[in-house]
Amino acid sequence: MKKATLFCPVIGYPVIGLVLLLTAQACRKSAEDAKPGVNINTQSRITMTTDSVPLIAKVDTSQAKKVPLPQSSPLGSCPLSPLYGDTIVYPQPTSGGDYIVTPVNSPGPGKYLSWPVGMVIDPVTGAIDLTQSQTGMRYAIGYIASGTTDTCISNLVVGGADYVDSVYVLAQGATAAYPYYDANPYLASVCAGNGCSFDVTGSAASQKVVVNKTTGAIDLSKTLNGSNLLGGAFGILPLNGQSITTTIYYKLNDPSNNALQHIDVQIAYYNSKSLIGTGLLGTLGTELDNLLNFQLLSTTFNPRPPLIIIVRSLEANPVTTILPL
Repeated sequence: MKKATLFCPVIGYPVIGLVLLLTAQACRKSAEDAKPGVNINTQSRITMTTDSVPLIAKVDTSQAKKVPLPQSSPLGSCPLSPLYGDTIVYPQPTSGGDYIVTPVNSPGPGKYLSWPVGMVIDPVTGAIDLTQSQTGMRYAIGYIASGTTDTCISNLVVGGADYVDSVYVLAQGATAAYPYYDANPYLASVCAGNGCSFDVTGSAASQKVVVNKTTGAIDLSKTLNGSNLLGGAFGILPLNGQSITTTIYYKLNDPSNNALQHIDVQIAYYNSKSLIGTGLLGTLGTELDNLLNFQLLSTTFNPRPPLIIIVRSLEANPVTTILPL
């Protein structure tokens, strides 16, 4: 009688005879690791919300939860909104310390807020620390003059690089995640033969996230699979819902004058797109629509870091078992 052969859905190698039992136990152990409520990666931000597959939730871990963006004040109630000299501002090189911009006018005493989370703004003076703020994003700045309750809303773009929150399916030919610039996905790359440099500190490479040094493109296949038997950014046996967050330091040959900037990028893995929760897919779709229409990515929660989901295929691959004959 022929011996049973089991194909573990993750490993994919046939195991025969007594090794079958050990393999089955290992497969069960992998499934147990992905049970709801278990954070499978200390660097991940994962919330398990389904019976068997973790759902990544982008949450605000950098600041206290903010109130939603209010409606703009009535016309004429904001005679002196804060101005920063332009609709887009850029970090600049400094000999020491952070680069900070302040309002060019004097709106008077009041309180400053910003949406979404990612801008470092002084709530009393309105000074923005561009070195510490997340760059490449569109913000709303709120100003409430002392003695009033009206919130004056103005928009400001902090120049820099960003990545689209999206799902990339390798089986459909997705090869790389490219950055876009200045909160405008329609702009041509500022780095086309223009002397930009990415991952200048090697922080992403140290986590096996493969970033093109001149274009900033993240190589999805190499990041997932690696270039040796040790695997890629998620190890040899990636688990559904596993994620890492890496920091990419970069310099752009644009109005920032090659100031050192950084962006945190969350990269996640799923074996198939069908395993991703509909709630997360809906959130990504909403953010994409907002981006394409020059709206804030979000007004209620932190959209940073950008979420890049690497997926092997569209549909799940079931466990294949060859029973004894």
